Amino acid sequence: MEHLIIMLKDANTQWVLLGSLLLGAASGVLGSFALLKKQSLIGDAMAHAALPGVCIAFLLTGEKSLPWLLLGATITGLLATYCIQAITRHSRLKTDTAIGLVLSVFFGIGIVLLTKAAQTSTGNKSGLDDFIFGQAASMVGQDVKIITSVSALLVFIIFLFFKEFKVLTFDPDFAQGIGFPSKTLNLLLMTLITGAVVIGIQAVGVVLMAAMLITPAISARYWTEDLGHMVVIAGVIGAFSGVTGTLISTMAVGLPTGPLIVLAATSTFVVSLLFSPKRGLLMKLIKLYRLRKSVANEQSLNTLVRKHERG
Repeated sequence: MEHLIIMLKDANTQWVLLGSLLLGAASGVLGSFALLKKQSLIGDAMAHAALPGVCIAFLLTGEKSLPWLLLGATITGLLATYCIQAITRHSRLKTDTAIGLVLSVFFGIGIVLLTKAAQTSTGNKSGLDDFIFGQAASMVGQDVKIITSVSALLVFIIFLFFKEFKVLTFDPDFAQGIGFPSKTLNLLLMTLITGAVVIGIQAVGVVLMAAMLITPAISARYWTEDLGHMVVIAGVIGAFSGVTGTLISTMAVGLPTGPLIVLAATSTFVVSLLFSPKRGLLMKLIKLYRLRKSVANEQSLNTLVRKHERG
């Protein structure tokens, strides 16, 4: 306990905790819409597509400047989203096939560019490989300020256009019928999801960022039927996962922060899967037991009634 208190007094630990908390909250909120729109794998494609943007930004600037790296990741992430939509619109390929194709191509380009960046004079010390699996401990105050600003902006825009996104998610045809700019809103939502992915790759990495985007939303889905409540619960679960994973990583020397954050979110999902009051497996088993007991009692009563009728 004393070791934890000493670590919490450290300024860098406080910055990492704040960044992980806000990242988890933004990821949970935006992941709710991606989940309900059945676009869970879009986040995975965006995360993998962000790697070549990071490498290109580093090769052009020659330094690891987070604003430029995030700008490059955003551009290639949005380009990957456009490619997926264009492939599904102009060919017979389904969405999952297009996602797998775009994901592998962009990630392959990213690995090639990462190798090229490592061969430069400053490449070995750049730390670009941290973007693959994440390295939250490498975040400094300036990085967290950027993550804080972007996360707050993403959440604000979601709540500002919550009604429009809600209609677009559940009934896009109705949204278009009443005059909503469906294409613009859908592009805005994809941009917001890309933003959440981009600010999260430094902490969680391109490999695990999709789990950070979807797992809190899946967990929240077990606890409520209301979209507003689901968004709030997913944000809380994401924030809790970020803080928990960071604290465990702080106390255990040598354990990476990103995977621990994802494991914390997965643990929350397991608890939701088992113990949620309406959809949990435990409640379903209890209901099944009560149903079988009721049927057995009814059959016993019917048997007694038939015997009584026979005299």
